[in-house]
Amino acid sequence: MTLYRGRFAPSPTGPLHAGSLVSALASWLDARAHGGRWLVRIENVDLARCVPGMDRIILQQLADCGLTPDEAPVWQSQRGALYQQALDRLIAQRQAYPCACTRKELEDSALAVDGARVYPGTCRRGLAGRPARAVRLRTHDAPIGFEDAVQGTIEQRVESTVGDFVLRRADGLWAYQLAVVVDDFDDGVTHVVRGADLLDSTARQIHLQRLLGARAPRYAHVPVAVNAAGEKLSKQTGARPLDLSDPARELARARRFLGQDEAGWDLARVPRARAIVVPE
Repeated sequence: MTLYRGRFAPSPTGPLHAGSLVSALASWLDARAHGGRWLVRIENVDLARCVPGMDRIILQQLADCGLTPDEAPVWQSQRGALYQQALDRLIAQRQAYPCACTRKELEDSALAVDGARVYPGTCRRGLAGRPARAVRLRTHDAPIGFEDAVQGTIEQRVESTVGDFVLRRADGLWAYQLAVVVDDFDDGVTHVVRGADLLDSTARQIHLQRLLGARAPRYAHVPVAVNAAGEKLSKQTGARPLDLSDPARELARARRFLGQDEAGWDLARVPRARAIVVPE
C-alpha cells in the first residue's frame, strides 16, 4: 500500500491565525491517524504578496503548536523548473495555449455564471497577430466529480463554470492551479486535507492531474472559519494572529471547531459545512 503523505501549504502573507490553524491541525491529525507523513510547503509563488521573513514566522508558529513536518519544508519559489516542464508538456499536447487578452478585455468579454466570471475561450483559435500575455489550459464540459471525505459527492463542469483557466499569468508568475498540482505530484502527496474555500478549485486540479498523468490525491475539505460578516479569516479581514502564549488553548479551540475531542481524530465528526462563524 502507498504510504500516506499529507501536507499543509500556507502562503507567507501574514502569520497564522485561528482559521489557518484549523487547516494545519486537520491535515496533521489525519496524517497521524493514518500513521503517515506530514509535509509543509510554503506557497510563495506570488512573491509580491509575500512578507519577507513570514515563512520563518509561520514555521515557528507551527513548531510552537507541536506541528513539525516529517521532512524539510519546501518553497514554491524554488520549483520554477518543474512548473516549466509541466507547462511545456501541456503546450506540446496542445492542451495549453497563449492568451493575448488584457484585463479590460477579460472584464468586458467574460460570461457571468452564478456570480462568477467565465473565460469565453477568446484566444483558443489563435492570437490574430497580437502578443501573448498569459497561458491558459483548455477545458471541457464533461462533468468532473470526486468523493470528498467531508463534503460528500462533488461535481463540476469546468468549461461552463470557469472556462479555460490560467497556468502562467501575464506578469510571468505561475498560477496556483498549476503549481499545486505539480507540487503534490512531485511530493508524492496521497491525501489533501484543506479548507473548503478551495473546494471549487479541485475539479480544475483533477483535470490537470489527468492531463499530466498524475494520480489524484484523496480530498477532504474542512469548514473554513469566517467572521460574523461571512468573510474568511485572513490578513485582509483583520484576523488576529494566534496567541501562542498558550498553544494548548489555541489547539483545543481548533479541535472543537473540527468537531473533535482530545481522544483522537475522526473525519466523520467534522461538520459537513463549507464555513462556520467563529467569535471575534
